[in-house]
Amino acid sequence: MLPSPSGSPLYPPISQIAPALKDVFKACRSAIITAAVFSLFLNLLMLVPSIYMLQVYDRVLSTGSVPTLLMLTMITVFLFVVFGGLEWLRAQILIVSSMRFDTMLSAAIHDAIFSRTLATGGRQASAQPLDDLDRVRQFVTGAGLFALLDAPWVPIYMGMMFLFHPWMGMTAVICTVVLAALAIWNELSTRTLLQDANRFSIAANQKTAANLRNAEVIASMGMLPRLRERWLHERSEALDAQHQASGRAGIIAALSKTFRLTSQSLVLGLGAYLAIQREISPGMVIAGSILLGRALAPIDMLIANWRSLSGARSGYKRLSDLLLAHPSEVDTMPLPPVRGEYKLEKLVITPPGARAPIIKELTMRIAAGTQLAVIGPSAAGKSTLVRALLGLHVPVTGTLRLDGAELNQYQRQTLGSSIGYLPQDVELLDGSIAENIARFGPLDADAVIKAARHAGVHEMILALPSGYETRLEGNFTLSAGQRQRVALARALYGDPPVIILDEPNSNLDDAGNLALQDALTALRQIGSTVIIVTHRSNILDQIDRVLLLVDGKLSLYGTKDQVASALKQAGNNRGAHPIRSSEVFA
Repeated sequence: MLPSPSGSPLYPPISQIAPALKDVFKACRSAIITAAVFSLFLNLLMLVPSIYMLQVYDRVLSTGSVPTLLMLTMITVFLFVVFGGLEWLRAQILIVSSMRFDTMLSAAIHDAIFSRTLATGGRQASAQPLDDLDRVRQFVTGAGLFALLDAPWVPIYMGMMFLFHPWMGMTAVICTVVLAALAIWNELSTRTLLQDANRFSIAANQKTAANLRNAEVIASMGMLPRLRERWLHERSEALDAQHQASGRAGIIAALSKTFRLTSQSLVLGLGAYLAIQREISPGMVIAGSILLGRALAPIDMLIANWRSLSGARSGYKRLSDLLLAHPSEVDTMPLPPVRGEYKLEKLVITPPGARAPIIKELTMRIAAGTQLAVIGPSAAGKSTLVRALLGLHVPVTGTLRLDGAELNQYQRQTLGSSIGYLPQDVELLDGSIAENIARFGPLDADAVIKAARHAGVHEMILALPSGYETRLEGNFTLSAGQRQRVALARALYGDPPVIILDEPNSNLDDAGNLALQDALTALRQIGSTVIIVTHRSNILDQIDRVLLLVDGKLSLYGTKDQVASALKQAGNNRGAHPIRSSEVFA
């Protein structure tokens, strides 16, 4: 574990490192060790200029031997060529390690971002971890890491100076201690400010991303100036913290550079005094100054690159926390193909961010092949139940089983391919219409067209500029009804055994409603389990059973005739049932 100049660990303890990061360390360990070994030889070769100068002053000039000068120069040039080759190889090793670091982690981080977004109900929908990954990767190939690799060999240079004269060695030690103290001061004075700056900046960027998703609402109602002021206030907090940190770091960097240059001049003066006293040779005067500069260079470089080091450390810590909280999915034993039978036993669901349960003690069974309508007043818990059936909300207590197995026993990829889902707020992804319908998997043209026909959207797609190859990006957009019907085709793609539709007809016209009814007929024929959340009664004609949710609890559950009769009686007698039909359907 590499220590930072302040003595605090650059990386968290091994017990706090996510398994994905441990795998990366194992894969990159040999490369890092090789780079460290190269650093040893590189720092030994850094002694060449001092030794060359020492020999020229003390041997060549005193004897006037041109052959000796020529031989020393040839050896020095050869060693410099070796130095350049080793430096290039070390850089290439670290570049390859950084690429491997990115390759091994990018998929896990990408999935962890989505897992965190789901777990927090979208409140932490941010791609910041990808920026953190880039920051760490860039640090691995930057000057900051080279300084860390070179720092352990500083004693080599100080040892050489002790061989010249104890006073010169002690001067090197004192100068190194002073620069190390400046590095620690830099860490202590900027760490909190840089953390605050990162936190404020991330929060401001997240809110801006959320505002961009609601650009039409913001622009149409004149909210932009007020939101801009809020963003500018949050950004100014980040800039203030960054400014203070940069100001302090700049002062320390200036002091460090000034001290280093002064020290080299002072040690040159000390060497001259010792040479006058005949305690060292004239060559040692110049060589000692060069050695001191080389000894102080890694520490000075660390201070100069402290911002990148601090950013990489903070980014690494955030990545580790993210991967610990949302580890990669573990492969489980494949289960039999999904049939579509749900069993809920005393199910309690508290969505992310909610203070109290939304679904309360819900017990019911949905037989495979059933077409179920979930109805109820606003805020009854319908969408929360849907997300639980999709496996997006984890039960607080109780169980939710699909074909006898809890949802976490299914591999997410397998479960996803077995479920067709049409959300209430439809969003199509950048890509062609065909790719959207095929869920960005291998394109099966027959299956895509079949799903589009069942959704009643085939003819509409053919009328688009490029048909199924029409790209849903740039300036091309679909209407709300068109998006909903394409999303319905996406849900129907591949004839999944479970279809969950959340307000599927909220944006449909008469033709779209007819297409939806035809789709339900086709799903009944293939035996899919269909769960529909709706506020419209016209969709109930083909429904087998109806679930009425009230305040997250099962209020009525039965055939559509039984539920309709209870609601009708509620209309005649308020005391028969607390919910009227007018409160359920629009």
